[in-house]
This record gives sequence, structure tokens and C-alpha cells, in this order.
Amino acid sequence: MADALSIEATDPFVDPIHPPIGRSSIEQCTLVVGRDASLTLATDSLIVLESKTTQAIPFFNILWAELIDFDVVIRYTKATSRNVIRVATISYPVEKPDHHHATAWVASLLDRAYGESQRKKRVKVLINPFGGKGSAQKWYLRDIEPIFAAAKCDVDVEKTQYRGHAVEIAEKLNVDAFDVIAACSGDGLPYEIFNGLGKKRDGRKALERLAVVQLPCGTGNAMSWNLNGTDSTSIAALCIVKGLRTPLDLVSITQGNHRTLSFLSQSVGIVAESDLATEHLRWLGSARFTYGLLVRLLGRKVYPCDVAVNVEAATKPQVREHYRRALNDQTRCEERRYDGESASTAAKHRLPDLKYGTVNDELPEGWKLLPHDKLGNFYSGNMAFMAPNTNFFPATLPNDGCIDLVTIDGDISRIAALKSMLAVETGKFFDMPHVNYRKITGYRIIPKNQTDGYISIDGERVPFEPFQAEVHRGLGTVLSRSGYVYEAKGVLPKDIDTA
Repeated sequence: MADALSIEATDPFVDPIHPPIGRSSIEQCTLVVGRDASLTLATDSLIVLESKTTQAIPFFNILWAELIDFDVVIRYTKATSRNVIRVATISYPVEKPDHHHATAWVASLLDRAYGESQRKKRVKVLINPFGGKGSAQKWYLRDIEPIFAAAKCDVDVEKTQYRGHAVEIAEKLNVDAFDVIAACSGDGLPYEIFNGLGKKRDGRKALERLAVVQLPCGTGNAMSWNLNGTDSTSIAALCIVKGLRTPLDLVSITQGNHRTLSFLSQSVGIVAESDLATEHLRWLGSARFTYGLLVRLLGRKVYPCDVAVNVEAATKPQVREHYRRALNDQTRCEERRYDGESASTAAKHRLPDLKYGTVNDELPEGWKLLPHDKLGNFYSGNMAFMAPNTNFFPATLPNDGCIDLVTIDGDISRIAALKSMLAVETGKFFDMPHVNYRKITGYRIIPKNQTDGYISIDGERVPFEPFQAEVHRGLGTVLSRSGYVYEAKGVLPKDIDTA
């Protein structure tokens, strides 16, 4: 006699996570509808079988299902081109004797469609009307709103009116009224939202309670690339509907007497200048950064600084091993927020205390300020992608308590510099011998021998003066497809890296 477990393991109509009870697997998973059609819950998709056609709808694409009187109505997303999806609907009648089974079947479909993701999310949408060269509002109405509506999300929309407006909105927002705050913009609005939430009297609670997400409508959409693997507005909307709550490390930046929060990156040197000094070329789109980078690489420009770093993984093999251990960490996501501090204690604080102090304090114990007179690039990242196909930080993880630091001398040969630029897109950047890659928990950087220059925090220009950074594990919250890793190729140890 065949083993029942082996039968279920080979039956494409049995979900190993939701095994059938009572009825046979096909009876449990199949709903007969209309005269000559059936709907079957397979392993990872809904099979729609009609007399002449069959289609498979991935569970991930199913937005909602319900039984309205004696009709099963299913709303889902359907690709109309490579990067565009639109809402579609199928509806079939159910016979009266099957009504009870249909009710249970619909509930099972929704369980599989959403898994651990929250249904009917309450979303506060902030639209930057200047994002996407003024197209953000149009893209929202055309690509995003129909998907949220079909998924029965409760949505409140507000346009930002000026720079910094999202900071004010987030600071005043009732965090108990929403589950998600979505930036219909580039990466600038998420930066403002994190900082607005951090300004609240109960900032730590707000940053944990509200998931900050991006609906990619700007020239820079790094947040969406990392969490959703796309810069398509419609696909990103689906990813948010199905997104899993994920703690995100945030970085406190102290400069002068100010403290801000960074979620993406900090840079001094060639990357900062290539981004910020090419604002007048925004009409080039993402190509402006490539142009600025190429000009400065060929010029072999250096940016002298003094730097002190608190290192967790100093070599590339150590970084690979750190990445492997973090991926295998089975600690519940919510327990990754506090670095040994209890949630109840942490909730009492407005923001975490700065264990390393501020840039105005003495250097933390064990830190040593070292000269970097030939520094070409100081680039610290909390996410992998900084733009499409630019995986600068392949070892980053959402909540490992570290940021990744890349430093490169500015006087390397022009050939090596050009190879570096190309290697980012081919995935070979990490292993280049002149790329110094470390996992760190904090640093202080002091520019010198320059009266003015560029420092970028999450793509925003800040004063050209010393600053200090400190990581707070899992302080923020986002939605991601996986719930624990970015949508980028990582850096497992070479002996087990099968990718």
C-alpha cells in the first residue's frame, strides 16, 4: 500500500502547508462552478478549468475572493506587459447545495493567497506631485489605486506640498489608524517619513507600528528594488498588498547638534558628488549618476578624510560568514528589534539612546581615528541596490544590526576604476581586490583639506562637516516579499554558494 505522505508529496493539488482534512485532496481543493468549469487550489496557484481553456493564477496575484449570494467572485492581477499588471475579475455561479463548501473553499483560497501577510491593510498614501517628472499622481490613479481597491485596502491619500512636508505629516499622524504609510515618490519621501515618525513623542512605537513602503514614482527607487525587486508601480502595489512585515535597521546620523535617521545609505566622495553635483542633469534620469561617476573616476579625484569605524566583520570571508549566519538565524523577526533590550522597556523611549554618543563627544572607547588621505569613495549602505542593477552592498540584510561599508582609494588606475563601475552590474564588485568591504555598527568621518564638498544621506545633501553614524537594530518597519532578505543576490561563503 502506498504511503499517504508520499501521495500528498507528489500530488500537485495538495498544499503541504494546508493539508486537506476529511474530503479527498481533490474534493477539498476543488469547487465545481457553472455548468462546465472548476476552480482548484493547487500547490502555488489557482487552476481555472473550463471546457476549452485552462489558466493558472498564482496565489500571489490573487487580491480578493468572496461569495456574493451564489456567485464566487475572484479579483486578481494579470500581466498586460512585462512590467505592467492590471486588475482582472472572474465570476462563476455556485449551486445551492454547494454553498457551504464554497464558503470554506473561498476562505481556504484567501489563506493561501495571503499566508502571513495582513489582509485589508489600512494605508496612508503620500504622493509627491513632482515625482516622476510630475507623473506620480497619474501613475497612482492608473496603476496603484485599482489594485488597492480590489484588495479591499482602506486608503487615505494626501499630496505633499513642499520639501519636508512628509516629515510634518508623519510626525502628526495617528499611528493607530493605519498599518502602512506609502510614499508615492522616489527615495526622498521615505527618508522624510522615517524622520517624521522618529520625531513623535512615542517615536519608537511609531517606527515599529507603521510599515514604511515605497510606490516607485521617482528617478531613484532603491527602496522598491530592494524590498519588491521592481520599480514598476503596479507590481510594487501588488507587493505591498502581499508584503510581510519586516524589521529594518535604521541609522542615527549626528551632525552638529542635529540627529536624523537614515534608512538607505551615506556617502562621502565620488558617489555623493556624482549624485548631488548632477542635479542639473535630472533630465537624463538614472544616466546622470553614471555620467557623473565616469567623469570623476577618470579624473582620479580624492577626498581626504579622517575615519574611525567600529567593525563587526573586517574581511570578506568574515562578511560572507556573517551573512550566512544571519540568513540561518531563526529568531522571530520581532525579537530582532532591541539588541537585548526588552520591548516593554524600549517602548518607553522616544528613540534609542546613542551608545556611541554624538559626533561632538569624545571618540567611543576602542575607536581609533585614522587618516585616509587618498580616499576616493566612502560609501555605507543599509540596503543592497542603490539603483536598478547596482548591487553595491550584496551582503546587506534588513535587520542584522550592521551597515556595510565600502571604501576605495581614489588614486587607483583608470582601468581599475572603470572595471569597478562595470563590476557593480555584473555582480563581481564585492570580490575586486581594491574594494575594502566591511560590516560595521558605527563610524565617525571628518572631511579635511576641503572647504566645501558633498555628503549624501539617503540621497539628500547635508552640510559638508563631520558626522557620526550608529546602527539601531530593527528600529524601523517595512514590508518585503520575503520577510527577511532583500531581493538581491547575496554573498554566501564560496564553498556553499551555489548561485
